[in-house]
Amino acid sequence: MHESFSQIAKAGQGLSEAEVFSLVAKACQSGDYKNKRILLIVPDGTRTAPVGLMFRALHQQIGSVAKALDVLIALGTHQPMSEEAICGRLEISKADRQTKYGPVKFFNHAWDNPEALKQVGTLASDEVSKLTDGLFAMDVPVEINRLLFEYDQVIIVGPVFPHEVVGCSGGNKYLFPGVGGPQILNFFHWLGAVVTNPMIIGNKWTPVRKVVDRAASMVKVDKLCFCLVVAPNKNLAGLFAGTPESAWDKASDLSRQIHITYKDKPFHTIVSCAPPMYDELWTAGKCMYKLEPVLADGGELIIFAPHLKEVCVSHGTHLEEIGYHCRDYFLKQWDKFKRFPWGVVAHSTHVRGIGTYENGVEKCRADVTLATQIPEAKANSKTTRIAKTKAFWWSRKPARCFSS
Repeated sequence: MHESFSQIAKAGQGLSEAEVFSLVAKACQSGDYKNKRILLIVPDGTRTAPVGLMFRALHQQIGSVAKALDVLIALGTHQPMSEEAICGRLEISKADRQTKYGPVKFFNHAWDNPEALKQVGTLASDEVSKLTDGLFAMDVPVEINRLLFEYDQVIIVGPVFPHEVVGCSGGNKYLFPGVGGPQILNFFHWLGAVVTNPMIIGNKWTPVRKVVDRAASMVKVDKLCFCLVVAPNKNLAGLFAGTPESAWDKASDLSRQIHITYKDKPFHTIVSCAPPMYDELWTAGKCMYKLEPVLADGGELIIFAPHLKEVCVSHGTHLEEIGYHCRDYFLKQWDKFKRFPWGVVAHSTHVRGIGTYENGVEKCRADVTLATQIPEAKANSKTTRIAKTKAFWWSRKPARCFSS
């Protein structure tokens, strides 16, 4: 059991580099790492956090004494990162990569390569029933990247934010789905979708969090975790170190204070702007997830992403087949759709939002409109047509995005 350390910045300020380095030094005593092999797990470029600062602090503290200090990118099912992109994520120059950080090996998680995975156990049907409050009763194999077992310790570094699938991201979520296998990943993404985004996002002890933590308990490696809470102005508001469970527990409390805004009434029309780091609808769908709770019945949310050209490289074929629909559309036709990856079905429902499906008619609570560069050739496909609402493709005349 690792000792816990934490530091929270003063209101309106962020932790300094010196404060970060100091906390890392307390959590990682250099003498404990002599001749040890350490694997650092960090998120890809779709997560906002000073990962580079943490990498430099850890490398300075243990890099010279550890036998190895390597980096595994927790991709989940996202696209692999290039060497250049990983350097950008770690905020290191090409020159430093070739010299100071030359011995550090970079790895991308390969979720779809069975040879890269190791099964560490199975969540039995009766336990799944308890963890999910009776929503599911099935055996779920638990697989994880086998690289973890080639190291003496795994250090997880990542931010904590409200999240549509698990409730609050961070902690063991960088193991599952970060470096986990497809079966556990697909299972709990669909579990989250069945509970629904508004009932999940921003809540701590969700059924999905229980599944993730239980799966992580099957990974018998030494784990240390640094959970970062990043303020909207990009300041580091808090840093928490300890076991993945203890660090996340404290960080998620701070995240809920900083990242959740309450409104007195919902909004009829919302323009949600996707940042450039979301380069597919697969990730830009967060524009809907984050704001669905304040979208009024009968309203419209516009995902404004003029840079977006892809729906999803990894899962686009499946999305072409199933389209975007509410949860009940799939649940009431489950025999038809259960053959598809459940994580893909979950994404579809998260983007489309809450609705009903009765007597063959789907009625969604609100409209979702795309304003993107996704090719107009796909305009009539199920993928780019958000259920039965219109999708508008961004051109050099943005006003067209909002035509009705």
